[in-house]
Amino acid sequence: MNVPDNLQYTTDHEWLLIEGDTVTVGVTDHAQEELTDVVFVELPEVGKQVAPGDPAGVVESVKAASDVFAPVAGEVTAVNDEVVADPSLVNTDPYGKGWLMKIRVADTAAIQGVMSAGDYQAHIG
Repeated sequence: MNVPDNLQYTTDHEWLLIEGDTVTVGVTDHAQEELTDVVFVELPEVGKQVAPGDPAGVVESVKAASDVFAPVAGEVTAVNDEVVADPSLVNTDPYGKGWLMKIRVADTAAIQGVMSAGDYQAHIG
């Protein structure tokens, strides 16, 4: 299973790429494997304020629908319209073209509860 070292992870199976005050969020390779074929993605509106743990989107597969939770507090600055048009990108490229949203955070030091790649690998077994 692919768990890139340059990302942080949540127990809800989201990945975070922290670049300055912007956090890019997507679902992990493990999550997309569990969901199977993703057929629908709903993302928040740009400008929406989110808090940690808030449902910020939905990823739906032929098997189940799963909320995507905001891993940080901040403002949604971008959403991936390409993944809305082609939800299968979550399956084929979860860490690249399958990203979901970007959130600008006021304080990246306040990001809590994220795991390293090694810790996430241990979490998923």
